[in-house]
Amino acid sequence: MPALASHRKPRTRVRTTAPALGITTAAFASVGLLAQTAGAAPAAPTAPKPTVEEVQKKVDDLYRQAGTATQKYNLAKEKTEQQRKSVDGLLDAVAKRTERLNEARRKLGNYAAAQYRSGSVTPTAALLLADSPQAYFDQNRLMDRMTERQKTDVTDFEQQQAAASQKRAEATRSLETLTESQASLKASKQDVQRKLGEARELLSRLTAEEKARLAELEKKREAEARRKAEAERKRQQEEAQKAESDTETDTATGTGTGTAPGSGTGTAPGSGAGSTDAYAVKAEKVLAFARAQIGKPYVWGAAGPSSYDCSGLTQGAWKAAGVALPRTTWDQVNVGTRVATDNLRPGDLVFFYDDISHVGIYIGGGKMIHAPKPGAYVREESVYYMPIYGSVRPA
Repeated sequence: MPALASHRKPRTRVRTTAPALGITTAAFASVGLLAQTAGAAPAAPTAPKPTVEEVQKKVDDLYRQAGTATQKYNLAKEKTEQQRKSVDGLLDAVAKRTERLNEARRKLGNYAAAQYRSGSVTPTAALLLADSPQAYFDQNRLMDRMTERQKTDVTDFEQQQAAASQKRAEATRSLETLTESQASLKASKQDVQRKLGEARELLSRLTAEEKARLAELEKKREAEARRKAEAERKRQQEEAQKAESDTETDTATGTGTGTAPGSGTGTAPGSGAGSTDAYAVKAEKVLAFARAQIGKPYVWGAAGPSSYDCSGLTQGAWKAAGVALPRTTWDQVNVGTRVATDNLRPGDLVFFYDDISHVGIYIGGGKMIHAPKPGAYVREESVYYMPIYGSVRPA
């Protein structure tokens, strides 16, 4: 029997294509990224790299600030050393006072023990128990004398106790001051190190070409300072020649015997040949010491003998001439007599910058010997290399 035909309509297969998940996700991500980029604020512009001239100015300023911090360090160190000596002296005094107090306390203790042992015996019983009336009266007079001595010892004890307490209080205050000085010393040291670290960081960022350019700028600066020093040397030479010529003229004409007002041989304070010669002798010793230190490294806070900072060098040089200078530039500038730059003589101290953070020793001809800055060595240099604050003649 033939198979019956199927009356069912064949099912039409509809094929649907689903989008790939990875491509769709990527598309959405791209759209979102574009939207964020369109709505985001523009990136901040990168700061322009400083020029070599700007780096030079910044580094010079940091070295100057480090010089100021070094003087603060020197001052704090000086105060710390002085305070430590004061504390040591006070502690010794406290120990001596305590020993005296203990001795007075032992005497009173002996008296107290003696009174305790004899305190239960009445005067009548003491008379009856005595070997003889005379022995009683002798002992009674002795006790009266002991009572007077006791009063003296009690007074001495009270005085020693008050003195010991005062010394202990002074020592406590001095220790507190020492602690403050030590804290100031530590802060100043950190400040110096921070400034020098910033300067080193700036210099380390320079390329080889920029470093060469910086060296060229430094050479020009030194050349200008030397030019000014040379002009000063010539001026001094011309003045000396003129003075010598005037002297020869006066001698030839028979004038200039020293009778005019203001002349003489040193009778006026700080003037005359005697004063000039005495200062010249000291200055010679100062310059001899300073020249012997040339080539030694600058180290902040150092005062020799293997390294120096600026005020450590000037202090050591004048010490060689028998003159004691204080440690810092701020104190050294107040020693001796102020002199104008045009009147500088070898041995004078020349100070620089408005904050008086640097000092050098004048050697004549517009030049000085000084300990310049970290990384440099004690050397001769023009006084016009830095802005001059003022000058003094220490002795």
